[in-house]
Amino acid sequence: MEIIDVVEFEIGGTHYAFDIGLAREIVEMVPITPVPCAAPHIAGIINLRGDVTTIFNLNRLLGLAEREDAARAKIIVLVPEAANGSNNGIIVDDVHSVLGVGKDDVVQMDDSLAKEAYVKGIIKMKAEEKGAKARTQDLIIWIDLQKILLNLAG
Repeated sequence: MEIIDVVEFEIGGTHYAFDIGLAREIVEMVPITPVPCAAPHIAGIINLRGDVTTIFNLNRLLGLAEREDAARAKIIVLVPEAANGSNNGIIVDDVHSVLGVGKDDVVQMDDSLAKEAYVKGIIKMKAEEKGAKARTQDLIIWIDLQKILLNLAG
């Protein structure tokens, strides 16, 4: 069975994922410099070890509510190839893990939903024991982050 590695993260209490190959690193939240007259989904820019990096607010891009408590918020810095060579990052509420997902655990979306909502599929996590707590089956929305970024650019 083919295994796909994804980054699992949270926005507004919902779990999402995207292909691990798009992520360069995960950094703690740092002060973001706003850019005057920028689109609402652009949170601003940061200086990441000498590179100016544009930070996108993924909540706004996906049309989701924004979280008041940003204590665990992280920035996922993307590889430049994800958006035509630009240095970009996305703000998420929290990053949970890197998962290896089997093709059998992914429900593919029909073409109309995939095009409109940038959804590649739904990942079904199997029930497992976590200490004394049983984890019921979770669903993770697998988004096509590269398509989102390419649509922003063009």
